[in-house]
Amino acid sequence: MTDNNQSDNASLRIKEPDELTPEQFSICRLKSTEPPFTGKYVDCKTDGIYQCVCCGNALFDSKTKYDSGSGWPSFWQVLSENSVAEHADTTHGMRRVEVTCKACDAHLGHVFTDGPAPTGLRYCINSAALHLQERA
Repeated sequence: MTDNNQSDNASLRIKEPDELTPEQFSICRLKSTEPPFTGKYVDCKTDGIYQCVCCGNALFDSKTKYDSGSGWPSFWQVLSENSVAEHADTTHGMRRVEVTCKACDAHLGHVFTDGPAPTGLRYCINSAALHLQERA
């Protein structure tokens, strides 16, 4: 991990609902999703660490971000074992794997098994659930 990553989840502060935008609250706490190709990080190439917008937990390194063509920021690997939790999701008549922040349980998106090597995973994440901490 780099110096600007949060590694101690116990020290994170979870934002109150009124500290989130309506879109962030809807996605992170009510498990909605943003329309494809509308999020601010879809085409972002900036180097840094993507953090949970609700608590600052370090989730993904920009070095693992790639263009999946899905319309959402996509990553092939999480930053650490403390980054995300995975849960079965059978909503909308589909069988998927939901991804949440391991520190505060914010809904982030879903993970699929059609990603690139070396993991074969595609973490498809809502931009509104993320904050990019740029590397110095």
